[in-house]
Order: sequence, then structure tokens, then C-alpha cells
Amino acid sequence: MTMKPILPALLTAALASSLCVVALAPAASAEEGVGQPGEHNAITDVPGIQVGQVQSDTAPFLTGTSVIYTPEMSVASVDQRGGAPATKETDLLSPLNSNPGVNAIQLGGSSMYGLSATNGIIRWLEDRGEGVPLGPAGVAPIVPAADIYDLNRGGDPKARTSAEWGYLAAEATADGPVRQGSVGGGTGARGGGLRSGVGTASTYLGDGIWVGAMVIVNPAGSPVDPLDCSLYGVHFGIGGEFDGYQVPSAQECASEESDAAQSTTEESLNTTIAVVATNAPLEKAAAQRMSGNAHDGMARAISPIHTLSDGDTVFAVSTGDGEALQINDPADSGQLNGIFNAGSTTLSRAIAKATLSAESHDGRLSYCDIYPSACADMPQLEEWRTAGEAPDVTRPEFQRANRALKQTPVPGPGSKPHAADSAVEDQVDGAAAAPFTGGDGGNSAGSPTPTTLAIGSATAAGAFLVLAGFVALRRRRPEALAVS
Repeated sequence: MTMKPILPALLTAALASSLCVVALAPAASAEEGVGQPGEHNAITDVPGIQVGQVQSDTAPFLTGTSVIYTPEMSVASVDQRGGAPATKETDLLSPLNSNPGVNAIQLGGSSMYGLSATNGIIRWLEDRGEGVPLGPAGVAPIVPAADIYDLNRGGDPKARTSAEWGYLAAEATADGPVRQGSVGGGTGARGGGLRSGVGTASTYLGDGIWVGAMVIVNPAGSPVDPLDCSLYGVHFGIGGEFDGYQVPSAQECASEESDAAQSTTEESLNTTIAVVATNAPLEKAAAQRMSGNAHDGMARAISPIHTLSDGDTVFAVSTGDGEALQINDPADSGQLNGIFNAGSTTLSRAIAKATLSAESHDGRLSYCDIYPSACADMPQLEEWRTAGEAPDVTRPEFQRANRALKQTPVPGPGSKPHAADSAVEDQVDGAAAAPFTGGDGGNSAGSPTPTTLAIGSATAAGAFLVLAGFVALRRRRPEALAVS
């Protein structure tokens, strides 16, 4: 038939094509560092990106907040694919909406309650005059957020982040190395049955273009391949970042601890959240496409992914200036495809780094403790776990942030503004004698203040008067009430 003569021709064409690729390879890699991690192998290798993280793992807390900060407002978008997200301000990032960009993005703990931590980030930005200009009204800082589910993993489900935590995380932002493992928003994270946390990585594409990723790994699925207990994500490593890693021994892989580590049914409330970033100038539609493609990186490093129990969300940020690359311009397609693919693989690497950097806590074992043979020859893990700053949220720091967040109170009926100010000052100062909490405003959940007691009493009295008046009216005009 006619198929046979065509086959040699196809093979000849394929060989010629491969020879062309080989011939061009040296030219493509002539620039030093192309295809390699940056100085910190972190999202902060992308110019214009800073990171701040705070946490507490002192009972009853096991949670934290991470902030990705862009000193210059940057184009951003988002792609959300999990079935149970805890997110905020994501609609602003649609290419259909007019919002020009973001000032920061929160990746946090404490699920939907932790979204309140963005109020502290917003206040920190407002105090610096950063945000969308509003004329005489000041600025409107744009801070989208996604949080993982980590409630009740440190003791008290009400021990969670608040505006104070966000303020302290924003204060901690810097453009140097980024601490990885069980820190920041990843303090209470679990990957399948493993203790997990924060991971980050970067890639240089040449011509000054960088791509970076930062992730909090908290999936219902597992980053561990059940066939040999290796990590899916290590297969995408570059630049020797996973040097020394070994496939776990058969004995470790067959242990009871290994079975628990690979469990994907232990919990039904999870989420993996991430930011991918580049300094290539992108239009908002291109940023949205980058965030969508990055989900492929999740799927390569975690299985199963995007379940109904997850809230998997990826933000994409472009810090570049100049003429933006556009998805409907054929001249930009090649460069965009390279950026999108780099974002995906960089995220896979960051997921593996998060899993390797995590440390056991309160009976929840890490990957390296369950499979010690895999990590025994990886001295770089200590650097990943200690690089950069990630301050603990202590009682004095929480109280300092609480005072910084103080706003002019709304005076009650008939009260003098100065008297209201004094009452609030007394309440905040009195917090020094109260237990440290993560509740909004510095008050422990369920603990009424003198102000709330007074409001509650006034409300009860008002309700009683309304009820009494209704009864009196009914007695005077029963026929009118019956008609109505």
C-alpha cells in the first residue's frame, strides 16, 4: 500500500529535525545560567517580589500567614480549580474587570477565618500610601488571598490568624532568601498524611526573564508515589537542587508509617495554594493563562489533585514593565509558552521542596522522618529550613500590631469622642493582662469586653421596650391588628 513508501520519508524528516535541534542547542544555552535556579532558588529571584512570613506553633496555635508583596503594583490573575476554596478578592483579577493590579497576595492558614489577616496587610500598605489612588480618600490597597484549611491542628480551633498576623507578616517582607518547611501559612499544613508546609523555587529563562513559584502544600492527595515512595516533584529538579535524594528503601516504603503517609482519606478538608511570578510584562489575560497552566505543575507533583475537598488556587503575577505580551498576538506565543511551562515545572519543584523541608510536630511525621534514607544525604535541607526570616508571633508583637491597627472608634449615642477614645485605649492596654489570642481586635473568641457588655445590655433593654409597646398596642386596638 502507499503507507510503506511514506514511512522512510517521515523517519528522514524526523532525523533531520532532531539534528537541527542538536545543532541549535549550544546557541540557545550560550547565556550563562539559562534553565538554572536563581541565587536563592526562590520566588524572590523574580525582580519586584518580596516575601514575609509569621507563625506560631505554640499550643493552642499551629498556623501562620505568608505574604507575597510587590512594591510596585503588578498585573495579576488567578485560576481556582479545587472544589472548596477559601479566597478573597479573586473577582478583581479577571481580565474582564478593570482592576489594574495587586499590591500583595496572602497565602495563609486558618481557612476562611484567616482571610481577616488581609486587613492587617491592607492597613500596612495604606500607611505607606500604596494602593489604587482614591484622591482625598487616600488609597485602596489590593490584596487578594487564599487560605488553607488547618483548623484544630494545634489544639483549639479558635486559635487562628487575624489582622495582627497579617500586619506582622507585611512588616517582615524582604527580597532575600525565603524560609521553607513548616513556617508561615504552611505551619499547620499536611500533604496527605504527612506534615507539610511552604516551598519555593525559581528558574532563569534568559534575556533577563525570571520565573518563580511559592506554594503551601496541603492537599487531600499525596505528593508520594505509592509505587516506590519517591516524591513526584523531584523528577523536575534542576541545577542539582535535589542532589543526594534517594528513593526510599524497600523496608521504609513497606512500613505502617508509610501507609499512613500516603493516606488520601484521613481528612476531607484541604487545599494547595500558590503564586507563580515572572518579570516578563504580561497582560492580565496572559497572567490568567499562566495561573491556569501552573495547575499542571500541581497535577504532576500531587495525586489526586483538584478534588471536591480541596480549594486549589494559583495566582500569577507579572512585575515587568514595558509592552505587555499578549495571548492573541502570534509574535508573542513562543515566549509566552516558555514562561507558562516554566511556571508549571517550577511549581512542581516547589511542592517537592515543601515536602522535604517540613519537620515533624506533635506526632505528625514528616517525609524525611518516615523515609530517612531518602533525605540522609541532603545537607541543603538545613539551609532551606533556616534561610530568611520567619518571626514567631509572640504576645508582645501581637499587642504592638494591635495598637498599630487601632482606628478612631465610632462614638455611641450621647457619648463624647474623647471618652470613647479613652475606653478603647483602656481595652487595648488591658489586653496585656489577657491570654495571647488570634481573635480579631485582640479579644479572645467568646470573651466579652466592657464595651460589648454595655452594647449587649442596651440591645436587650431596647428589645424589651419594643415588646412592651407591641403588647400595649395590641390591647388597645385588637380589631386593627387583626385586620392587618
